[in-house]
Amino acid sequence: MLDALTLDQMRMFVAVTEAGSFRAASVQLARVQSAVSHSIGSMEAQLGVTLFDRSGHRPVLTSEGQALLADIRAILLKVDTMRARARGLGEGLELGISIALDPQFPIEIAAQALKTMQDAYPSVGVRLTIAPMGAPIAALRERRCTMAIMALDMPDPMIELEELAFLWRVAVVARHHPLASRAVEGPAVTAVELADHVQIVGEDPSRLTEGRDFHVLSPRTWRVSDNDTKRVLILSGIGWGNLPIWLVERDLQEERLVRVPTAEYGEHGETVLRAYIAHRSDEPLGPASRLFRRALIDQVQHGKMARP
Repeated sequence: MLDALTLDQMRMFVAVTEAGSFRAASVQLARVQSAVSHSIGSMEAQLGVTLFDRSGHRPVLTSEGQALLADIRAILLKVDTMRARARGLGEGLELGISIALDPQFPIEIAAQALKTMQDAYPSVGVRLTIAPMGAPIAALRERRCTMAIMALDMPDPMIELEELAFLWRVAVVARHHPLASRAVEGPAVTAVELADHVQIVGEDPSRLTEGRDFHVLSPRTWRVSDNDTKRVLILSGIGWGNLPIWLVERDLQEERLVRVPTAEYGEHGETVLRAYIAHRSDEPLGPASRLFRRALIDQVQHGKMARP
């Protein structure tokens, strides 16, 4: 008899449970109350259990009804998800999107945009890869990602670039490092002075920019693969380096790190990058990708990327 159950019966069962009465459920579903009562009665007969105790003023779930409620909700959720997926496929909705994200861009901002996309298209999967320097554009060229958020302007006729935001980076050093007192007390630190200290530098994984150094001033370098590792090494006092202000803002406020006012970077030791959102011009974005792009731009335009 289980095969005779209908989705309509299941939806009525859930509606009665949530509304608290057959009458309220009938109003919610725009059905006559007798149809709701008859549907629930037929469902009970088919299942061979009593779903509601009707002895009081309002129907109350029996223990059997309570046990089946979670299963029925799960079934309805699966059906609704399948329908959404089918509808999306009919509209050209992607099964998944792949994003290459430059580590200079705040991951929290990207996450908020991804959440907006997920709320609208819950069936779409996401693969997010942290890709520094030339890696995002390399991933686009090799079709390893759908979109890229990059901080390196490398013109390519097959890649559409859209300016997204300015990203501020700052040269920092641990409070107990020898450069810290020099940074606080004196004028801008020269390249000659920096040559005596290790600079922690992000390693370039891309062949497009392999062998090129960006903002490297010291001949003594330690190479790392990500900003989090760089930050930890700098905090330990091993050397100095450039990091996104959003990543070290709290360290600066709590004086675990201090700025290094290098002459080449300017008075406050800052450098500025332009961030772009990019995709291949020969592969138009699908609905989920377009929504992510709009949500990301909205996050930036509403002041989420203001300079600290």
